[in-house]
Amino acid sequence: MICAFEGDPAAAESPLSKVSGAGLTGYARISSLIALNTGTVTASARSSIDPIRADAERLSHIVLEMQRCFVLHLCKELAPGNVSFPQFFLLTYLDRKEVLTMSAIAQKMGHTTAAASGLVDRLENLGYVMRSIALDDRRKVMVCITPKGSALVRRIREEMVGNLMKILNHLTPDEQKAWLQIYSKIYDYCQSK
Repeated sequence: MICAFEGDPAAAESPLSKVSGAGLTGYARISSLIALNTGTVTASARSSIDPIRADAERLSHIVLEMQRCFVLHLCKELAPGNVSFPQFFLLTYLDRKEVLTMSAIAQKMGHTTAAASGLVDRLENLGYVMRSIALDDRRKVMVCITPKGSALVRRIREEMVGNLMKILNHLTPDEQKAWLQIYSKIYDYCQSK
């Protein structure tokens, strides 16, 4: 694609200036040309979408809406304790483990050790986790959840279970079983990554 800008000597002679970009300058001209050039491509791409892609697009919409529904409620629950989502996810992970090193936390959260340390600092200030030094290696910082942190995780999980029970009540027993089987497979796939 040839792009011509206002003030460019080639713009006056460009065949593109005769296309619907005439009378437009700079960015507006380029935008209208891009729209012209991609309109048919987008339309033909949509018509040739395979069924798996179409299902994936529909599922992406469903997943985002479900997350929005749960996250809005979760926001209200977490706000009083001033706990962010990453901090809450860390708490849920710590609640399943006895103790973790800072490097293991960083790896699990996909953060640098410094960023993980920031998450832990905030949770420690709120009384949800506790840090200590490893007995075998004083360079290792160990982190464990406190009873207060575990209580928060239990309370939020109970809220989520209640919400899921409401959803499950709208499904037949066979649909409930199928949903659990499908989500279990998805969970196993995510854990392998």
